[in-house]
Amino acid sequence: MPENSSCSSASTCGKSSCEGCAHNNKGGGIEKEPMNPFSEIKHVIGIVSGKGGVGKSFVTASLACAMRKAGYRVGIMDADITGPSIPKMFGVHGQVHGNELGAVPLETEGGIKMMSVNLLLENEEAPVIWRGPVIAGIVKQFWSETVWGELDYLFVDMPPGTGDVPLTVFQSLPVDGIVIVTSPQELVQMIVKKAYHMAEMMHIPVLGIVENFSYLTCPDCGKEIKLFGESRIDAVGQELGIPVLAKLPLVPESAGMADEGRFEELEQPHWDTAKELLCKMEADQRKHP
Repeated sequence: MPENSSCSSASTCGKSSCEGCAHNNKGGGIEKEPMNPFSEIKHVIGIVSGKGGVGKSFVTASLACAMRKAGYRVGIMDADITGPSIPKMFGVHGQVHGNELGAVPLETEGGIKMMSVNLLLENEEAPVIWRGPVIAGIVKQFWSETVWGELDYLFVDMPPGTGDVPLTVFQSLPVDGIVIVTSPQELVQMIVKKAYHMAEMMHIPVLGIVENFSYLTCPDCGKEIKLFGESRIDAVGQELGIPVLAKLPLVPESAGMADEGRFEELEQPHWDTAKELLCKMEADQRKHP
């Protein structure tokens, strides 16, 4: 039987021929951008969405905080170059400076390292009006020219859709898996499937789905109000064979604290499933380095 039965070349594939095969590599077999020699990153996790406005940066920041509070070394690459929001959520301002080793990321009060185009601009409110190839080049520099040091997890906050930046990240970085973020609307099935199929084409594992704005809890009676209708995420996850990692409520106080740069002060009660999955990745790597 072929060693790689899921490979499209499985009928002619054997163990020796799988080595170096494009179908056996994350990112479609394209050579990866070299990591900065003074960085050691164990796991790269992409946070993606098929459309904008679903709270992808919120999910990125939440996962980073949850894993940092669990004792892991964590960084965030804000790859949403034209719409960066991560630094503001954490109250991180100022400019990144470099040395002979590369650019040194700034850190949050809780010790999360981050790199964002907003940390390179003199005025963080200035618009970034760059074409796709320039944006893709910046994302590569965030990887190869940034001194991340030792990290257990690097979370990559990507812009919505399936354009230049997600393609660059999938092709250039050794992505271990992605988390798809969506909301409970009728378009959910199409939106999730777009992101899922792009990852599938690029040979990137899909770790799971997060449904944001799942419900609002009434402050008076505690009833869950489905603002965007009934959730369809469980059926989509079952159809695609991927787990639902969280169903996040709409909490107005969370938005307020993010606007104030106090995101690390938020409680993170909804991330047990995601933390368990990510911790297992780290445990498996320790068993099989």
